[in-house]
Parts: sequence; C-alpha cells; structure tokens
Amino acid sequence: MRASATGRVLTDPRGGSFRFDAGAVCLDFAHTGGEGPFAVFESLHQPADLAAWLAVLPPGVSPTTPVTTAELIAAKILRQAIWVAAHARADHLPLPADAVAVINAAAAEAPLVPELAADGATVGWAAPVTATQAMSTFAREMIELLTGPLADRIRECASDNCPLVFVDSSRPNARRWCAMERCGNRHKLRAHRARKATDA
Repeated sequence: MRASATGRVLTDPRGGSFRFDAGAVCLDFAHTGGEGPFAVFESLHQPADLAAWLAVLPPGVSPTTPVTTAELIAAKILRQAIWVAAHARADHLPLPADAVAVINAAAAEAPLVPELAADGATVGWAAPVTATQAMSTFAREMIELLTGPLADRIRECASDNCPLVFVDSSRPNARRWCAMERCGNRHKLRAHRARKATDA
C-alpha cells in the first residue's frame, strides 16, 4: 500500500510541529503514538481519532461503520508491533516473535478492497469499509516491506536522540534524517558551531 504521497505532520507536545514522511503508510501509522515514554505523543485517544486519521490521504479510508473501542485497541497493538519490527530491522536484529505474531494476525483479516470509480480514473474502497480492514492492509504492507527489496533501507533517524524510523526509497539511498527541517538542520547547526569553536 505504499503510496506516492506518504507522510504526516507530527506535533511535539512541548511545542512545534514538522512534516515527517516515513515512506510507507504503515510506518506513518506507527508514529501516531506509542507506549512508555512515547505515550506523550499519543494522537489516537478515541475511536473517532482513528477514523479521522484514516480519512486523510493516504490512505483515504472512511469507515462505513463507526470505529469501535475494540478496533482502536487492536490498532494500537498493531501499531506497536510495526514500530518494534521496524526498529529491529533497522538495527539488523531478529524480529521479536510477538511482533511478528501480531502483524500476521492482523494481516489474516480481510483487507481493504480497491474499487475503480465510474470515471475510470480514480479509485476508492469497496464497501463495507472498516478499521479492521485498514489494519489488515497496513499489516500486509509491513510484511511486504520487511520481505521486499526495500527491507535493508528501513532506518532510524541518524540523530542521537531521535527514534523516528523510515524507509528510504530514494534513488541515491542516502537519506539520514527523519526530516531536514528538524534533525537535519540541527545537525548542520551543531557542525557549524563546532567548526567555529575549532577556528576560534
């Protein structure tokens, strides 16, 4: 389900925001919140929050039935599994068995079904459309990512204190930062200050 226009605006609870493109919709979804120290970044507090996130392109999914609390809980469990699996792959470590099991279980559900519109030029999703189907589609995309030609391009931001993870699908395979406007610029600024200090 990797789209040509992935990415979302991430908001820091301490203030500020920036656009982050994880390179795959499933990885974009993995950055909607988290567990432990990442709970402060949680954006999916209610079922309606998940519905709103899904409705934005990509993936542009508008559930035809309301998202349930059970679906929200399952989505967060899958999100954590994707996060853990992506970091394991970025660190060249074996994928944790529990994360693999969660991803496989979600992928086993019926996925979203693309539907060509009457104009023959646009596509939507065939009804019924549920959050569970969306999670299945994300899980299948993650499986494809982990086993496909871009598996070795799953990386963590090169900043010392940034845990954001992405897949580098660029031709030169040279992406290092979550975003140039954030960690990339911070690195450049630190390097500039270090050079000035050395020249002083």
